[in-house]
Amino acid sequence: MSVENKTARLGAVYQAESTDEVAKVYDSWAEKYDNDMSLAGYRHPAISLAILSRHVPKGAGPLLDAGAGTGLIGEWLAITGYSDVDALDISAGMLAVAERKGVYKGLYKAALGSTLPFSDDQFAAIISAGVFTSGHVGVEGLDDLLRICAPGGTIVLTVKDVLWRASFSGRIAELQAAGAVTLVDDTGPYVSMPGEEGTTPSRCIALKVC
Repeated sequence: MSVENKTARLGAVYQAESTDEVAKVYDSWAEKYDNDMSLAGYRHPAISLAILSRHVPKGAGPLLDAGAGTGLIGEWLAITGYSDVDALDISAGMLAVAERKGVYKGLYKAALGSTLPFSDDQFAAIISAGVFTSGHVGVEGLDDLLRICAPGGTIVLTVKDVLWRASFSGRIAELQAAGAVTLVDDTGPYVSMPGEEGTTPSRCIALKVC
């Protein structure tokens, strides 16, 4: 895919106005996604995995890759000793690519921000990279992740910094005051795609569920 087409895909994703639009863009992008994001120097998977490994023991499970896409993080989780992982994504096309990699126990199609197809307290940890961002999922997507993460579990998220400042930091403060979570890690702002001109900063955080 040309640089122009890759940039157009990214633009379409960030400007999407509905979950159906987001899913359609990713469906059409799925077969080229890994290569395109590699060219963009995509950092979210590596950074979120590093944060997860600080707080979640090797071999812990089950884990959920929320917004798994093509399974970039799933591959690295398997390599680094986290083998009991389910995948969740809004795009059937992306999940089809992820399934071919053979690193997930189960694959589920659903949108963050809705009621997810999992039981209360089901997961020891959740990782979600590149989802809480423009045109994707806002702070409302956090609530059901809290429901399905077990007490004492860890949720690792990347968050676009404009979203962090607008709503996310306030919501985390409310949850901490209520004794629901503890913010245990925060990278501060970094550029997630240094190879893509105009990329605005994001951050990666870890929450311990109380």
